[in-house]
Amino acid sequence: MAFSGATKRSLGTLLYQRLMSSSCTYAHSRCGGGPSIASRRFSSEGSSSSNQMNLIRQLRERTSAPMKDVKAALIESNWDIEAAQRELRKRGKVLASKKSARTAAEGLLALAQSENRAALIELNCETDFVARNDIFQHLALSLAKQALLVEGVSQPGAGVFHVGPENLEDLKLNLEHPKISGVTTVQNAITEVAAMMGENVKLRRGFVMSTSSNGVLSTYLHTSPQPGLGRIAGILTLEVEDGNPQLDALQRVGSELAMHVVATKPIFLTKDLVSTDALESEREILKSQAETTGKSQMAIDKMVEGRLRKYFEDVVLMEQKFVMNDTVNVKTLLDNLSKEVGSPVKIGSFFRMEVGDGIQRLEESSASEPVAQAV
Repeated sequence: MAFSGATKRSLGTLLYQRLMSSSCTYAHSRCGGGPSIASRRFSSEGSSSSNQMNLIRQLRERTSAPMKDVKAALIESNWDIEAAQRELRKRGKVLASKKSARTAAEGLLALAQSENRAALIELNCETDFVARNDIFQHLALSLAKQALLVEGVSQPGAGVFHVGPENLEDLKLNLEHPKISGVTTVQNAITEVAAMMGENVKLRRGFVMSTSSNGVLSTYLHTSPQPGLGRIAGILTLEVEDGNPQLDALQRVGSELAMHVVATKPIFLTKDLVSTDALESEREILKSQAETTGKSQMAIDKMVEGRLRKYFEDVVLMEQKFVMNDTVNVKTLLDNLSKEVGSPVKIGSFFRMEVGDGIQRLEESSASEPVAQAV
């Protein structure tokens, strides 16, 4: 006997209803009288699972710890979120101390600035993924602000002064991030962020630059994810003899020169400040190169002197061609600025810093890395 498709579906529906009715009668004498034992158990387990997932989500938001660590801490703490958070913090500090030996060459520079003073710090981590994290960035900016307040690292007048971890580690730091807030020491804050990030986090170095009352301090940050942060920084001061300088002109040229310092990587301010060792080393290299030409000694000497002039243009700020107008060098730029403001203008100090610069050499020699600067 043949059945149409609609008839088959109808019979199937009736059979399903009949089976469900029989099952319901077997499980409970009154199907409409309430849920079965099995359904009540399922409902209870579903509710418990939902609560646990909610606790995991909350603890993840609080700590940024990995999911498996969050779940393990909650299970060990019998799903007490406060106890689990304390346990994660304890674990994190142990893990952070174990990670402290690992190389941290990524990170960010953070800048804080007042009218006549600027502080720049380098906070390192192991990956650029962590450097993009807002908790890491908040810590970096907080450290720069703290470095700006450190007393005893500068005197009246212009100059660049080192502010190392030893100057900051024991100072109080007020953090105001949703996931890490309150007053703690600089060292404890770094340790806690390292635990949250799961990487070695390290305050590597810092510098404070100040200028006189007649000067202007200018800064530039390259590859900046937000104001006050970047991977490369250029900072300099312009000083004018006149007690009433034209600030607009000074600030404009100062900003351009800070960008120039980042782009061209000068090491010395003037030729007179090039160290004897650096000059003799370069002269020896150039002489060896010139001797391979087979020319006379007089010709070789001329070649060396000509190439030394090029060397000065590469490493001496005042001799470099201005990056925004290569028809003039920096010295000529300042001469033109002096005429514009009606008083002699000079560069008081400058320095350039880049994330990770010199870290590999530091590991090999344990020496202090150079920072391009003039004081």
